Amino acid sequence: MEKQRFVMKCGGSTLAALPDSFFAELRELQASGVAPVIVHGGGPAISETLDKLGIETEFVQGLRKTNDQVLDVVEMVLAGRINKEIVRKMETNGAKAIGLSGVDGMLIQAKPVANHQEIGFVGEVTSVNATIVEGIMSMGYIPVIAPIGIDQTGQRYNINADTAAGAVASQLGVSRMIVVTDVPGILKTVDGEKVTLPEVTVADIEAMIASGEIYGGMIPKVRAAMQCIHGDVQEVVIVSGSIEGVLTQAVTTGGVGTVIKQ
Repeated sequence: MEKQRFVMKCGGSTLAALPDSFFAELRELQASGVAPVIVHGGGPAISETLDKLGIETEFVQGLRKTNDQVLDVVEMVLAGRINKEIVRKMETNGAKAIGLSGVDGMLIQAKPVANHQEIGFVGEVTSVNATIVEGIMSMGYIPVIAPIGIDQTGQRYNINADTAAGAVASQLGVSRMIVVTDVPGILKTVDGEKVTLPEVTVADIEAMIASGEIYGGMIPKVRAAMQCIHGDVQEVVIVSGSIEGVLTQAVTTGGVGTVIKQ
């Protein structure tokens, strides 16, 4: 029988702040026959490193303008520091993990985004080499993927972690993705109290942003989650990594966080 599998996307700073119990739960899921795949980001750590090195950076329509110098730092932070921090934390808690970036084995192939003249080496995913991910899972390891892409000429690209996760999930035939954040889901105020919405559509979210019900720091979180709906991925569930047993619930019974549907 084929293992149940899921793809989880998490920001690098969110993952670093998660309790050991979260990583222990990953170990337990792995031991029970579930095959997780993790795709991570690391925007704040990239910005912090660029500041330390005195390299200026700017954002165009929410994406980091990436020249050669910035790209070197992006790869160093994502595929180096953040990726290995996650792998270490997982292994410390008994899970078996292998860290890699989209460059390894041309795992994530990419091409420049449409407005690359103004944004530089930011890429969109053209294909994912699922054989590599399948191979790592078949050996009993959790793949931990940094979203750096590459093309046939060897040019690297900075890939948005959400779109990379959606592309990986779609290529693996996973229909539901899990986005781990520092919030329990999409919140709505009902009778003066904040409640977590169990299910919303993309249209619902746009309406809530327009009406001001979703505001501030929650807007980029939900927009990022929506970017994960890609190809075979039909729904995305936003959960808080600090809730005990959240992954098991999200993978098996549901009833946790907010499910976003097309």
